[in-house]
Amino acid sequence: MDTSPRLFCLVLSLISAPFAAAGLRSDWIDPDTGHRIIRLSPDSGGSSLYFHQHSYTPEGDKLVIRGTGGIATVDLSTLGVSPPKFTMVLPDAYPIATAWRTREAYYLNQERTALMAVNLDTKAVREVTKLPIQAQGRGGQFALNCDETLLVGIAADPEGKTVPRTPPPDGGGGTLEKNWAAGTPKMIYTVAIKTGEFKVIHRENDWTNHLQCSPTDPQQILFCHEGPWHFNDRTWTIRADGGPARLLHERTMNMEIEGHEFFSADGKSVWYDLQTPRSTVFWLAGVNLATGHRTWYNLQRDEWSVHYNISPDGKLFAGDGGGAGSVASRSPDGEVLTPPGNGQWIYLFHPTGVRGNSFRDHKDLIDAGYFKSERLANLAHHSYSKQTGVEPNLTFTPDGKWIIFSGNFDSNPGDGKKATTHVYAVEIAKTK
Repeated sequence: MDTSPRLFCLVLSLISAPFAAAGLRSDWIDPDTGHRIIRLSPDSGGSSLYFHQHSYTPEGDKLVIRGTGGIATVDLSTLGVSPPKFTMVLPDAYPIATAWRTREAYYLNQERTALMAVNLDTKAVREVTKLPIQAQGRGGQFALNCDETLLVGIAADPEGKTVPRTPPPDGGGGTLEKNWAAGTPKMIYTVAIKTGEFKVIHRENDWTNHLQCSPTDPQQILFCHEGPWHFNDRTWTIRADGGPARLLHERTMNMEIEGHEFFSADGKSVWYDLQTPRSTVFWLAGVNLATGHRTWYNLQRDEWSVHYNISPDGKLFAGDGGGAGSVASRSPDGEVLTPPGNGQWIYLFHPTGVRGNSFRDHKDLIDAGYFKSERLANLAHHSYSKQTGVEPNLTFTPDGKWIIFSGNFDSNPGDGKKATTHVYAVEIAKTK
């Protein structure tokens, strides 16, 4: 009798085949990769938080997700040893972030007039602070700093004036371009959690977006200038305790694009997708915030991902692949590639430096490297479409042993209709 791991994987995959009459799979070995995948959300579905949003309790024992209609948790201590314990903590609430120091998740009340918190163990709810009148009803984003002393927000600026811009004639005229060209006044502000003090720290007419707070520095804030990525220099930082905004990457060639920025786990670096130029050469690039030193890792076209992330120890990276209509599916002149050119996988990346990087004859030179990739989960049936799909938005668990992501690959009807989204975990170590 054949007892090889390959046969075991095949049997499991056949028993738990997608679209089986018994329903969605709960625990199986991906036959194409040999890695174990576990569905974390029940049949009601759910999705992970955005890839840069903090999702774990300080002790690393619980994962916060968006359950269907509310804030939910998954008990990570049950991951891999028993069916994951799923708990609906608070219905009709949309999580902003998981607290860094306390066992709470933050959200806005229904009226969007106050910042609230719910205890992830007791389900007790409390009001944290009122939103300033200047920001109420003005849209925007919110983030919580790492010592939980400041709420940081982006909103339309009631004191600003619109300064529209004329886009280039070959811009394409899509929604991103129109919002970029609108020149709506924006402000970045802080609210002191204890006192409610409101302070505007930055004003501009760019489309300000992608707000994040450093995981280690309570004063460090990361944001972007949104829009068509080849129109603007996207990635910026600013400090809550004063100082001007700082541009982290300045484009040097026509059609160069960069974005989907995120902090390293230690807060020392910011990483971002970089293409030089668009759809041609692909990098994951990083800059050390203290020294300004840069590191770029090259990756292949079929490894390009919508989002990337970094492990808690900073030694590994991961990517969530891309759909058939992504930037990697076309040539630099816009021709659709056949086959598309980018894969639909959850990737694990091992960074490798280029020999000679240790010898620097100039402090401003970039340390170049490349990724050795490993495929963890096959997302061939996953829809990345904003209309019918979902972005995987992957993160590493605090112990660095699993990658969490959202997916619809197990329920995708393949006929253009919207599939059911669930939260999954794929084990980094390959099943023996």
